[in-house]
Amino acid sequence: MKCYICAQEGKTTEAAGICIVCGMGLCTDHMVRSDVDLWEGGYPFPAQKMKKALPRILCPECHAALQE
Repeated sequence: MKCYICAQEGKTTEAAGICIVCGMGLCTDHMVRSDVDLWEGGYPFPAQKMKKALPRILCPECHAALQE
């Protein structure tokens, strides 16, 4: 698998990870490792935020969206 962002820039770089949100292949230059909050609880709500977050690999776009 190749890095999608590098491919858009005309480069060919092997992917080292996959964004957990959108599934985009990412090289080490474009991946973001971030702690993502976890929620428990099913349908119907209420959902409850868990005490600990888990480290995840994200693309820059999904990382920015989760920070909003």
